[in-house]
Amino acid sequence: MQNSYWKRQFYPFWASQLLSIFGSALVQFTLVWWLTQTTGSATVLATATLFALIPQIIVQPFAGAIVDRLNRKKIIILADAMIAIATLGLGILFFTGRVEIWHVYIIMFIRAIGGAFHYPAEMASVSLMVPEDQLSRIAGLNQAANGIINLISAPLGALVLDLMGVEGSLLIDVVTATVAIGLVGFIRIPRQQRLEKSSKDWFGTILQDMKDGYRYLIGWKGLIVLTILALVFKIALSPAFSLIPLLVYQHLNGNAAQYSLVEVVAGVGIILGGLGLGVWGGFKKRVYTMFTGAIGVGIGIFALGWLPEGKFYWSLLPMFLIGFMIPIVDGPISAILQMRIDNEYQGRVMTMFGSLINLSGPIGLIAAGPVSDALGIQIWFISAGILIIASILFGMFNPHLMNIDSGPVNGKIFPVSAEE
Repeated sequence: MQNSYWKRQFYPFWASQLLSIFGSALVQFTLVWWLTQTTGSATVLATATLFALIPQIIVQPFAGAIVDRLNRKKIIILADAMIAIATLGLGILFFTGRVEIWHVYIIMFIRAIGGAFHYPAEMASVSLMVPEDQLSRIAGLNQAANGIINLISAPLGALVLDLMGVEGSLLIDVVTATVAIGLVGFIRIPRQQRLEKSSKDWFGTILQDMKDGYRYLIGWKGLIVLTILALVFKIALSPAFSLIPLLVYQHLNGNAAQYSLVEVVAGVGIILGGLGLGVWGGFKKRVYTMFTGAIGVGIGIFALGWLPEGKFYWSLLPMFLIGFMIPIVDGPISAILQMRIDNEYQGRVMTMFGSLINLSGPIGLIAAGPVSDALGIQIWFISAGILIIASILFGMFNPHLMNIDSGPVNGKIFPVSAEE
């Protein structure tokens, strides 16, 4: 792949996806803060996050199989269009004053379905567009770009709320999604290796493809251990992230502008962490880099819960640490999966991996809302930090996880056939 050619194709594609993410970040900030101010309930915030997680658990495995079999470029366009239409509908409800909390839940659910198709299609396309030796660098730059989006979207979201209301933020997302769709339409994304045709009907073929993806995953012991470890990690982390607005509002006595400042500080951390990873590249064994980042996140979450009431500005230090360490966790994992999973299986295996991990979300969220409402919002952050650090220390003693950089044993998975 010629050096200049892949850049001419990839960077416009990357820019289009970042634009779409920016619009989604505005919507996320707006809806979370609207729910926080309207209800003041940890249970409501946890429920909203649950509605956004359910499609990742149920739909993603099907989406991954479809992404590996159909044109990924078309899937990205259709997914963005679905999200934009759902967002436009919610904007109309806000504009007419007819919106209710359950409307927000439903739109979050629909947007998450679109995301369940968009994410694997995008990730699997990147590994076809970018040379293998550049994947870690791109992962770091991508994390930095996401940090910039967080940096911009939070204060801009607060400003848009003041000037245009919730419906203004939703309209911006529709516009950015439309522009992103237009850009992707002019970009050439290489087609993945075509899978063999099956004698089964379409649904039976998709089920068989899903089964093949599952067999691929369980055939790689290092990935199985990583999945289990990530399950524990997410049980602790997902509720903590969903409850940060309420921690700021209730325990730290913050307002919308201060919540946006929290997001800005985390965004600065992500930018610096992503740039640092892009320049440094991490340890020779990527798993060491991942461990370092995960422990840093655990310390930051624990510190948030330990803060005395009303000490808002002290919360900026652990939020910066969390933001800085997120790319140090995610970058190595993305690079390992993109480099070591055969591309024709990437959609299925990545979504199966994500779906299994996200099973932890409902468990944590169902517990976190009532526990936080009954015992105080900070108790979950303290417990989450302890659980994260303990799980990472356990992972350091597992030989399969420690050797995950090498990929599957002997560089391959046991044979996976299109039919049994």
